[in-house]
Amino acid sequence: MELLRPKRRYLEVFIISLIIALSFLLPYILIDKGIFVFYGDYNVQQVPFYMLVHNAIRSGNTAWSWTTDLGANFIGSYAFYNLGSPFFWLTMPLPDWMVPYTLGPLLALKMAVASVGAYAFIGRFVKRDEFAAIGGLLYAFSGFSIYNIFFNHFHEPMAFFPFLLIGLEEFMKNNRKGLFALAVFVNAIINYEFFIGTVFFLVLYFILRAASGDWKLGIKKFFLLLFESVVGVGLACVLFIPAILAVMGNYRVHQPLQGWNLLLYDNNQRYGDILHSLFFPQDLPARPNFFPDANNKWSSMSAFLPFFSCSGALAFIIARKGHWLRRILCISLLIALIPGLNSMFILFNSDYYARWFFMPTLMLSLATCIALDDPDIDYAAGLKWTFAITLIFALAIGLIPQVSGGKITQIGLEAYPDRFWVYVAIALGGLVLLAVILRRNGKSSPRFLYRVTILLTLTICIYANFFVATGKENGEDGTWYKSVAVEGAQKLTLNRTPFSRIDVYNGMDNLGMFWNWPTIQAFQSVVPTSIMNFYQSVGVQRDVASRPQLQYIGLRALLSVKYLVQQNATDTFTSPGWVFDSYQNGMKVWRNTNFIPMGFTYTSYITQSQYKVSENKDLLLLKGILLNDTQIKKYSRLLTPLPLTDIYNTSDNQLAADSAARRMYTCSTFSTDNKGFSAAITLPQDNLVFFSVPYDSGWSATVNGTPATIEQVNVGFMAVKCTAGSNSIRFNYKTPGLAAGQTVTGIFAVILVAYLLFVRFGLPRCKERFPQFNHIGKARPLQNKETKEKTP
Repeated sequence: MELLRPKRRYLEVFIISLIIALSFLLPYILIDKGIFVFYGDYNVQQVPFYMLVHNAIRSGNTAWSWTTDLGANFIGSYAFYNLGSPFFWLTMPLPDWMVPYTLGPLLALKMAVASVGAYAFIGRFVKRDEFAAIGGLLYAFSGFSIYNIFFNHFHEPMAFFPFLLIGLEEFMKNNRKGLFALAVFVNAIINYEFFIGTVFFLVLYFILRAASGDWKLGIKKFFLLLFESVVGVGLACVLFIPAILAVMGNYRVHQPLQGWNLLLYDNNQRYGDILHSLFFPQDLPARPNFFPDANNKWSSMSAFLPFFSCSGALAFIIARKGHWLRRILCISLLIALIPGLNSMFILFNSDYYARWFFMPTLMLSLATCIALDDPDIDYAAGLKWTFAITLIFALAIGLIPQVSGGKITQIGLEAYPDRFWVYVAIALGGLVLLAVILRRNGKSSPRFLYRVTILLTLTICIYANFFVATGKENGEDGTWYKSVAVEGAQKLTLNRTPFSRIDVYNGMDNLGMFWNWPTIQAFQSVVPTSIMNFYQSVGVQRDVASRPQLQYIGLRALLSVKYLVQQNATDTFTSPGWVFDSYQNGMKVWRNTNFIPMGFTYTSYITQSQYKVSENKDLLLLKGILLNDTQIKKYSRLLTPLPLTDIYNTSDNQLAADSAARRMYTCSTFSTDNKGFSAAITLPQDNLVFFSVPYDSGWSATVNGTPATIEQVNVGFMAVKCTAGSNSIRFNYKTPGLAAGQTVTGIFAVILVAYLLFVRFGLPRCKERFPQFNHIGKARPLQNKETKEKTP
């Protein structure tokens, strides 16, 4: 038997893509002595999240995270970021200190995997393998990919999306069973939010591909496909179920678009920004340039293909009327322009995001490669249209004057003229060079392929280097970042006993997380609903981060904040109750004289109505424990109503007195572990013991070995009743949905194995399992395994 398969260059594509990625990552890794330091969310979320999750898994603290905000469901908070990523799990054999050094190389690895996946997918639709390789580079280093260096974990869904389409194509074209189920599993477990958006696009792809006549689809085959889809999701339930349960109470999930907002964006610049994102590299996140007021700062809106832009896609659209790929591209643009349709990919949320743009980016890459590969497609037609549209954008935005007070203040509507013209040069320069090569050589010439590949690579390197350099210019200094954030925990000599939280004044986000110290300053959007409810109740805005301003001085005592770190030692800092402690690693440290250890008692209670009308809720919560009506009836023998005269006394001296009163009976010990926490307290009489640990349905408690009822008090925290005398308190946490998810995953793993065994041994072989390439739009196999007998 002889194995026949088309020559594929997976390893070559992988290595080339890896080298290209390192060309714009490695220089900055070397500059910052081994760590890739960028800007914004990458610096303050991606790096500390990797550090936190890595440390938690290696130490077994996978139930409750004490260093995520005020405390959080570990799986619920990090399933969106790290836990499903196969790239993250590559760091597990490494010690904690090495983890920050891995993010740059892992990012290059993600891009290389994305390139191989796109190459394998596009290779099914083109005759020349070299064009498929170009398609892999276009996808892996597209505007979406480079933009989302900022959001490092967005590269996982992008890297594995092509394999999902390959699994579908293999099932439909070549009758290959099991591959689609595994692809669904990988995409679902990597990131549940992106997977939900992927499902919508996959349905669109399936409908249009099936309608094209390329697939033979019967009832049996359809239900087998549906079965594999369910199996794939079932396999991912070990993370999928806990993650979904954790975010169900998040207010961001329950803000749907309504009325005209379903049909039209309320910002007219957004339409221009959507179109511009197809023809130009996208602006730096949080630094919008082409359309400064489009309010798309962190939307991941980019589908730009380096060097080629939309020239190949437009050439294909012009030449292939009625083609399924043309329909996908046109419908994708329509979806992007209609808010209600765009919101499908984020569960109809009112916040604007374009995080699904990597899916049409793959389709744009495919259309470009087909236009290059098919001699019947007039590539010049698409090139002319693309050049014209790009030039119109450049001239309109770059030359229209800005007028203020009747005077011209600037020529051009852009926010950063230097960056604007660099991006214009990248976009137009690539098109001009492409036109010259196309005119001289023709797209079928080997010289054309060679020169295009070289220029594409150079364009990627120039664009990506400029983007990264611009980001670093707006980010933290690498030396400072490494010394203070990454290595800061070893340089702080503060006393961490008893359990306490830390505050940071005018500092970088998530410094407490870097230092593995519980903190009230946290930039993490997936936290328990109880935290959000609490902060909003006291007047602190809680959207994607907890950043209680210094004016809420009572919160620092209530939440057991012992130290405040002043990042810039020259800043002026004054606040009641804080005294200078020391200089640590170039920063000033202040100690809270109103610090209350974790686990304390009250003598009075306050009602919901009293709390609602109070203008100083943070101070009021130091005077009395907030109970609902049912709890007041239940515990009226233990606590007295707070006197009205005390409610309105909010002086600094009273803050100190209230804090001292709360310290009178506190837990003598409080220790955390990988299952919850233990505490001990001695009381003169029965009372509620309050813990500023966020309430969550996964908690259970015992007092002196007897199960105890956990009361949700002070809006979002917990308390248990203890008796007079010595009390041993134990709180245990079990991740909601984890046991169910493990069971479901186990069941579907058995089902998948049984299914594959049945397919392998119980089904007759398909007579034509691997049909050969026919015409543009007909898939050829991932690997041609058709065999023939050798002549003896």
